Amino acid sequence: MKKKLIILSIALLSILSFSAFIIEDDPITALLKKLDEFSSKYAQEKVYLHIDKPYYAIGDNIWFKAYIVNSKTSLPSTLSKILYVELINEKDSVKKQLKLPMESGIAAGDFKLTDSLSEGNYRIRAYTQYMRNAGTEFFYDKTIKIGNSWANKVFTKTNSVLSTEGNTEKVATTISFTSKDGVPYINSNVAYEVQLSNRSVSKGKGVTNSKGEIVVNYTNNQPEVYKSGKIIATITLENNKKIVKIIPIKTTSSTVDVQFFPEGGGLVEGLPTKIAVKAINANGLGQNITGKIIDNEGTEILSFETTYLGMGSLIINPLAGKTYSAKVKFDNGNEKTFPLPKPATSGYVLSVNNTDTAKIAVKVYLSPDLINKGELILVGQHNGNVYFSTKIPTGKQLVAVSIPKNEFPSGIVQITLFSPENLPVCERLAFINSVIDKIDVNVQNLNASYDKRGNVSANLTATNTGKPLQGSFSISVTNTAAVTPDLENESNILTGLLLTSDLVGYVEKPNHYFLTNDLKTRIELDNLLLTQGWRKINWKSVANGQFPAITYQPEKGMNISGTITKGGKPVVNGKVALFSNSGGFFATDTVSDANGRFNFKDIIFGDSVKFIVQARTSKENKNVEINLDVQPAQIVTVNKNSGDIEVNVNESMMEYLNQSDKYFNEQVKRGLLNRTILLDEVKIVEKKNPAPNSSNLNGAGRADYVVTAKDLETAFSLSQYIQGRIAGVTVTNGQAFSMRAGGRSPMAIVLDGMNMGSEFSMDDIPVTDIESVEVLKPGANTAIYGSSGGSGVLVITTKRGAGTESNYSRYSPGIVTYSPKGYYPMREFYSPKYTATPDPKPDFRSTVYWNPHLVTDPTGKANLNYFNTDQAGTYRIVIEGIDAEGNLARKVVTYKVN
Repeated sequence: MKKKLIILSIALLSILSFSAFIIEDDPITALLKKLDEFSSKYAQEKVYLHIDKPYYAIGDNIWFKAYIVNSKTSLPSTLSKILYVELINEKDSVKKQLKLPMESGIAAGDFKLTDSLSEGNYRIRAYTQYMRNAGTEFFYDKTIKIGNSWANKVFTKTNSVLSTEGNTEKVATTISFTSKDGVPYINSNVAYEVQLSNRSVSKGKGVTNSKGEIVVNYTNNQPEVYKSGKIIATITLENNKKIVKIIPIKTTSSTVDVQFFPEGGGLVEGLPTKIAVKAINANGLGQNITGKIIDNEGTEILSFETTYLGMGSLIINPLAGKTYSAKVKFDNGNEKTFPLPKPATSGYVLSVNNTDTAKIAVKVYLSPDLINKGELILVGQHNGNVYFSTKIPTGKQLVAVSIPKNEFPSGIVQITLFSPENLPVCERLAFINSVIDKIDVNVQNLNASYDKRGNVSANLTATNTGKPLQGSFSISVTNTAAVTPDLENESNILTGLLLTSDLVGYVEKPNHYFLTNDLKTRIELDNLLLTQGWRKINWKSVANGQFPAITYQPEKGMNISGTITKGGKPVVNGKVALFSNSGGFFATDTVSDANGRFNFKDIIFGDSVKFIVQARTSKENKNVEINLDVQPAQIVTVNKNSGDIEVNVNESMMEYLNQSDKYFNEQVKRGLLNRTILLDEVKIVEKKNPAPNSSNLNGAGRADYVVTAKDLETAFSLSQYIQGRIAGVTVTNGQAFSMRAGGRSPMAIVLDGMNMGSEFSMDDIPVTDIESVEVLKPGANTAIYGSSGGSGVLVITTKRGAGTESNYSRYSPGIVTYSPKGYYPMREFYSPKYTATPDPKPDFRSTVYWNPHLVTDPTGKANLNYFNTDQAGTYRIVIEGIDAEGNLARKVVTYKVN
């Protein structure tokens, strides 16, 4: 929806028609212009991932499509062109990272879950470099369950019992160890360590009983500080094999946190105010409570209760000189008293009623001393775009405003009341769910039922306000018998881009607010916004024109850039060359500018590519220093979605794991999937490759002599180590000479696949960075190198990831090697086609069909075609998408397979 600024004319306690006019010299107009400038310079990006299903097994692929929009325009992003997607384990460690190119605000990729991973609660996190300016709170960050049945020998089931003694929480955790078939591991030794917030609180050993159980007892002396953690349990099996299991501890505390949030910001004596209530247990989930409001004299004012996920609201009219508190009763019968904010003697109250489907009703209350003290201003903005502004006269204590919802785009609207001095005094959030910016998706020619392996051929149609449109859609098809949907808790393109991307903290069951649009749900959503943090506009900074610094610029492509200096001063017109021999030869060059800067722009390359950057002055002096521009890695924060963590991952998804096993075993038989087979310890007599990752053209390790990293552990320099150790090779001034070639010319040095030329010294490379050195004396081993190998070759391979955290190593003078993160080549989803020739092999796919790039034509149509599996059940088609105007689509349809 295009930005539209509405200036409202209103009368006291009455609602007049809208009139669109802007007073150029009005102070608020100047403020709104600054807000527009602020939001244009500091527009945010929002990322959402459509993931094919909610949980996985080791051996699966996680298929996803990424949608990114620019919050300033609500259109597909025109800022960043590169997206980072990470798979993070329970230790808050990045196991895999993908770097994806984005086109028109979309990208797609997948994670292959190899059996080197373990089961657990993983996170998928997605962000752009530009999003890092706003903070990790607004990254896409979703918790998913990954089970392991296919390559797992030990299954655990855990149950904890809490007890309280004073301020100390005692926990007794029973851990059951069984095989996949449920057979307990009896009389097995188990060593364990209990960690709370990464602090070890208990260690011990035990032996499993006849049920395969041990009991772990530990104490939490600071439950208000240490609320969660993990148990690291190591069980020893009969063959003396040790299996390590990491078991989450969701909480060791039975406490419930209760908070009270006055609408608009605060309480004012004599003015009725809504107060929102939120109660959260130590697991991070909402917990309903009941309570009473009492004043400072102990008089009961009213009773209240929370009705959904620990959230609710009440209305209080504080009297002068009174203070108030809430006496709360919990499920276990305990009671606790919480003080309410102290009422101010003077001020404003902003009341917003958002339960009507057509309009927002706003009331502004003033304390008596503020009557006739100048005009107030009410402003409503969405993502920095102002959609309405109105003057509020102060002749009476109450002013009412009614605003049609069809003037707003879908999403969170921030309503702010400004004092006569243009200072923000009250603020409130409201949610708009408009049909105008939604894509109406329909699936035509879809039968109510199909046979197993039956062909599904249907037409997808997309319209907006009755007109066909072109859009990009992602399609996921699963069998609900194998993949049970959690309707309220699932995230989708609407919850992701319209709601949670603008809120700080964990939102429990986000899709609950989109399943229905009845009055009850609208009230529950309003309570969520009254109690949840959000992206705030710092109005003081806006008014003063103080815009935050942008540390991370939007990435438009992959560049390799930096500076070259000599004696601490920039090298002007320096010659800079970029080489790579990974996957084919690549070379280019440029010159540095007046500040010594150089930039190789728009280079496209994949993963595991190593570059060499070489620099010289304009007079060919190589004694220069190269410093590359490298962004520091993004830190991994603690999982904010603690409420989604599952303690017994395998147990909770056992039905799915059993079904997946059938599919994986069939894939192995067909040679489409590899698995690790763990054997008892045996001695294998075979020489290990002495030169891993070598670029030796003869093949890794095929050399006259190989120097390994272990050989160099005590060496001062490479030349010092080689001198006198290799027959027929001498070293002079850091260069090696082969006596077989007459010792006239130095041996060529090939560093990570690049010939470094005759002037390069082997001592420019720190021995700590060297993985191997292969010495090729003139003869058969150098023939493949042609004339450049006539005097012999030293093939030097550096350690992967050696050097600094920036993943590049500096070999002075004038040379660095660099291994930047490249683009990930997306795999194609395998979908068999059952034609006239029958395929006797069973089909147990858990994801029946996945298509991240279904694009409708100008008539708004696209064809959907795939085959069902051998499993009967209810099949669920989930369609999500976006068009060039930023309109969003989500559609779920089902059919039967008999």
